[in-house]
Formats: sequence, C-alpha cells, structure tokens
Amino acid sequence: MRVLLVSTSERSGGGAIAARRLMNALNRNGVEAKLMVRDKQSNDNAVVKVGNKLPKFLERLAILPRCCPPSHLFTFSPFHLLRSRLWQIDIANVGIDITKTKEFKEADVIHLHWINQGMLSLDGLERIMSSGKRVVWTLHDEWPYLGVCHYRGDCTEKECKHCPLMSGSLPYTIYARKRAMYQRWHPTFVGCSQWITDEARRALPSERVEHINNCIPSALFHPTDMQQARQSLALPQDKRLLLFCSQKVTDERKGIKYLVEALRKTLSKDPSKSPLKGETSCAASSLPLREGWNRSLVIVGKDSEQIPLPDDIPVFRFGSVNEEMMAKLYNAADVFLTPSLQDNLPNTIAEAMSCGTPCVGFNVGGIPEMIDHLENGYVARYRDAADLAEGIRYVLSHDLRAAAHSKAAAAYDETQVAKEYIKLFSS
Repeated sequence: MRVLLVSTSERSGGGAIAARRLMNALNRNGVEAKLMVRDKQSNDNAVVKVGNKLPKFLERLAILPRCCPPSHLFTFSPFHLLRSRLWQIDIANVGIDITKTKEFKEADVIHLHWINQGMLSLDGLERIMSSGKRVVWTLHDEWPYLGVCHYRGDCTEKECKHCPLMSGSLPYTIYARKRAMYQRWHPTFVGCSQWITDEARRALPSERVEHINNCIPSALFHPTDMQQARQSLALPQDKRLLLFCSQKVTDERKGIKYLVEALRKTLSKDPSKSPLKGETSCAASSLPLREGWNRSLVIVGKDSEQIPLPDDIPVFRFGSVNEEMMAKLYNAADVFLTPSLQDNLPNTIAEAMSCGTPCVGFNVGGIPEMIDHLENGYVARYRDAADLAEGIRYVLSHDLRAAAHSKAAAAYDETQVAKEYIKLFSS
C-alpha cells in the first residue's frame, strides 16, 4: 500500500507535526508512506516539496478587503484587522495542483491533513476527490466542515450565512461548495479527538467520520531525570517550574491573559501559610509546597518576550526550540500549563504527559478527554483564571507523574495508531 500524506508544512504547526509523525509510524509498520508539503524543513527523502508560497500571499490579498472589523473596535484599524482576522480565515481560492505529481499518481491513498494558507484550493480538492483514489482527511481543526474559519468558537451560525469574520456571501458559498463536494465523492474523515469527531458527525451526518488519536514518538518523549534535564537547560534545581509553550505565545487563542491572571492569583496568597493539606515534597527539592512560593515560569515559543508578567514571577524565556529540547523542557517542568481557548487534540499535552508531566488546561475542545481531572492533571472551568490557579496548586501538591505517563503511553502509542490507520485505509 502506498499512502501520500499532504500537509502545508512539515514541522510548523500541530497538524504538520502530527502528519510527519504518522508518516514515520506508517513506514515502520509496513506501509510505503510519503509526506507532500509546500514548506519542507528537513532533508528527509520521504518528505516531498511541491509548489511555492505565492498562493498563500494571493489568498491573503483576497481576504483582507473582506475582513469584518472586530466588534469591539469603534474605528477601522487595518493593523488590528491584520492581526485579529487575517489568519483566522482561509477561502482556498488558490493553491497548488498536486494531482500532476509522480507521488500523487503512484499513491493508493491520499491522506489530507492541514492544507490551508495556499496549499490546496477548493478546485484542487475537487481534482483530488474526483481522481478515483481513496481520500482520507484528518481533522486538525474545524475548517473542513465550516465555511472559512478554523474554529467555530462562540459563533452560532449554522450555514455560515452571516459570518462575523468576513463580509458578503463568500463564507456560505464555500460552506455549500464543500458540502456538495463531500456528497458527490464521500471522503473519509478522521477526528484526532473525540470532541472534533462528534462535531464533524453532527456537521456531516451523511459522511463517514472515525476517531483516531495522533501518535507521539516514545523514543523522544518519555520520562527522564528531572535534575539532569534542568542542568542541561541551565534551569534552577530548587524551584517549582511551570511550563507554557505555543508556536506563537501572543496568539489570543492560547489564553495567555488567563495564565497571567492565574499567576497573579497564586501570588496574592500569603506565602507564610503552613503547607496545604495533602501536600507532598517537590520532586526536585525537599522543600514543602506553599501557595505563591518557590515557583518560576518557563515560556517557550515565538514572541515570548512580549508577554507582560507580574514583576514577582521569575521567568525563563526560550524562543522556538526543536523537539529534542522540548522533550527536555517537559521533563524539567513540574507542570505543563495549556490555557487554550480553542483546541482540538494539542500535541503539547500528549507530549508533556508522555514525559510524565501533568497538565492543567481549560475544559474546551479535546482537552478534557486528554487530561483525566484530578487523576493525571487538572481540567479548569473554561475561561476561569481562579480555577486555573487552583489547578496549578492541585498539581503541584499531588504526585501525578506516573499517572500522566501511563495515560499517554496507552493513548498515543505509535504502533497502535498506525495499525488503526492501516485498517481504515484498507476498509
């Protein structure tokens, strides 16, 4: 069996990372798999580059005049529009035709992943689906079954007729065109979280939608010695380290303002209080835990220096890092914080738990199916900074590392995920 996975990028973004990891897992389990991308970022011969970024810029130029001003703005602000709207929308009016490539012609299965920002157009999707090849599409966000946006969020529009992000009838036109495409050729959809699987089944009741988790490479993401990890990263041995990371940490969807507020709330506690009931010793220190005391924040990702933090919070900032360093950072941390306001099945949570690091996140998207509340992490009430702060306190006062690793090892095993996909490709 020959499978061609298709993604905009090889390494940038959660969907790209998941696609590359699945390609490797399939190749290790008897499938001849290749990954076709526009943005190639390695020398891997199994990753095939196609096209260029011109369609990406042409699409943005077409989107910009149609952007709706954010409702909280009283005056038109092109710069704010650019930041808050331009990258939330994809209209797929232009793209790269992959059907003429040798890899496409040789493949038995075409496996789509995140293919936006000028990778595939709607015309290109129709050419792929009409080719007669088996088409599987893994849902890394909601764009495949919505109109132009990647996450519905609080929007209540059922058919995208009055889009809050884009003016005019184009969102509904794209929504309807996708539906017509699926009704004619019936690709198989895969949700990598149960949440998005259920959402897709409601949105596409006539289509086949299966649920298969992303896989995590255990050879890279596994528990190691915390002290050694900290030493290699020049991080303190005697602090409780709270880790936060994002491809772009200033992205509002990542919930950084709730994290900042939660940290302020932990600082407002009296550090002279006696240890909380049920507290245990720090894994990296024999000092007892107390609210707002002996903690440092580790931030990983682009623009980390732009985050305003309370002066009393010691911060260690890393820019963009590779996977090897990220694995060390997970192992160095006492807790991984993920205050995302929109998310599907974050690779970061699966990676952190694979390293034995418990996580704290909001009850949104696929997060509550990844974190078992109070068992291997803490699921805070949505947009509730006080409960996020309580989650930090809870995780730091309980030994959840073994439970976190056990859950991840079972849920994101590479061989098991590969076998589920192979079975799907053959059915």
